[in-house]
Amino acid sequence: MATQVILLERVEKLGQLGDVVSVKPGYARNFLLPQKKAIRASKQNVAYFENQKKNLAAENDKRKKEAEKLATKLKGTKVALIRAASESGQLYGSVSSRDIADATATTSGESITRQMVEVNQAYKMIGLFPVTIALHPEVKVDVIVNIARTKEEAQIQADTGRALVADAQAEHQAEQEAEQEAAALKDVLEDSAFEAEQERKAEEEAGEAEAKAKADEKAAKKAAKAVDSEEETAEESEEGETA
Repeated sequence: MATQVILLERVEKLGQLGDVVSVKPGYARNFLLPQKKAIRASKQNVAYFENQKKNLAAENDKRKKEAEKLATKLKGTKVALIRAASESGQLYGSVSSRDIADATATTSGESITRQMVEVNQAYKMIGLFPVTIALHPEVKVDVIVNIARTKEEAQIQADTGRALVADAQAEHQAEQEAEQEAAALKDVLEDSAFEAEQERKAEEEAGEAEAKAKADEKAAKKAAKAVDSEEETAEESEEGETA
């Protein structure tokens, strides 16, 4: 049977602060409740939340702003982890979320816990790995974890990584410029097509107007001819009656 809880902060893929959601009992009992991310949706807790809603929202905003400042500081941080490994790069052991949290905290001088480190599994190879640190439910930042056998190897990997990043940035810039040129060309073609369509419509309208004028002229001549014919017939009739 599902358990209903009130979220005390944003929980990814679940809801926002104040949402009442149904979750599996184990998820509530083992994660949401002990982590103080939610409270059970009892009548008493619903009343408590409504009374504290403004304070909770204000506290959440405060923590979010602090996290955003920390994210700015951590952005681009590279964390070196020296580990024993085979010639193929396979580690004799692994690098866990706790290892990454401790190393990031040491490098940055900030309080980083393993719960903030978003990894699905331990790392078992040397190399550069982007790792997401969740400083707040709505604020995340990536740090680069540099796993190497020696400090010298870590430096080489870092230099290679910078070169790769520079190449990727240059490629991204070129792609953006190409997209802008394509968009500009598309605008020119669309403008040309629009102008051509307007000219076509103008010519079409002019042709229709000319055809209408000719038809009106023809009708006017026909009407005038009919009037002349009627007058001639009337005159002939009068002459006959006089005779």
